[in-house]
Amino acid sequence: MISDDAIIVLFDGVCNLCNGSVQFIIKRDPAGTLRFASLQSEFGQSQLKKFNIRSDALHSIILIEKHVCYQRSDAALKIASRLTGLWPALSVFRIIPRFIRDALYNLIAANRYRMFGKQESCMLPTPALRARFIQ
Repeated sequence: MISDDAIIVLFDGVCNLCNGSVQFIIKRDPAGTLRFASLQSEFGQSQLKKFNIRSDALHSIILIEKHVCYQRSDAALKIASRLTGLWPALSVFRIIPRFIRDALYNLIAANRYRMFGKQESCMLPTPALRARFIQ
């Protein structure tokens, strides 16, 4: 059961960059406020449908918070704002118009498999992290 106040990160489960990003986020979210699900999972697909996003939209990290869906650079900046250390300072980049931020995001997203590689299947969380992942 997912609570209404859960903050959920949806990510491409076969993308090495995305999986590395999830590991990065987990290390900097010691309170465990963020939950994770792959976009390919049943839950991920149901959320895409709920927010009228194409089911094959695996190009974007998505953050769902308080029934609002954030995509691309908005999601990345919202996630950074919840991390420990200096990462919340990245919020200053919100002054850059979204179309510019998203253009850079889209460039990286379009080339992520070529630059970082791809796995054959979605990552499996360790037993210690399993509670943070939504099946």
